[in-house]
Amino acid sequence: MAANQVIRMDPPVGFHFKVSFGFIKSDTGDSHFQEVSGFTAELGTEELIEGGENRFVHRLPTRGKYGNLILKRGLFTDSELIDWCRGAIENLDIAPTEVLVSLLNEDHEPVGDSFNFKNAWPVKWAVTDYKAQENSLVVETLELTYNYFTRTRLSKQS
Repeated sequence: MAANQVIRMDPPVGFHFKVSFGFIKSDTGDSHFQEVSGFTAELGTEELIEGGENRFVHRLPTRGKYGNLILKRGLFTDSELIDWCRGAIENLDIAPTEVLVSLLNEDHEPVGDSFNFKNAWPVKWAVTDYKAQENSLVVETLELTYNYFTRTRLSKQS
């Protein structure tokens, strides 16, 4: 590779992705979603008021806070994932698992970063309204809480 050659790095597309759950085989319909959101992390702060200093308040870092992971897909009538959600919500049978979200290329191989959500478990399940006036699919929404997530970078090919 020449020293003056520029390597073009386009951002990956966000419409081809896979969601894997630690307890479900990845080749089932339970890994297909139309939307994934909630990739948020923020650092909490605590205010400290210093006596005699009236111009400002000190803000000190505390710990990370993470939003809920929200998954949307067409309603499945037979789903191991929904059985897991029902067990948690209806029976308080909380069974945390890892959830891996990976962007894919045209060959269905991971590209870009993957996000691994640690100790995820369901806190909400919802279904869209049934409307006779509209010609739309019934969409179910799963909301998961988790401890934290890690971001894994794929190694660069040489």
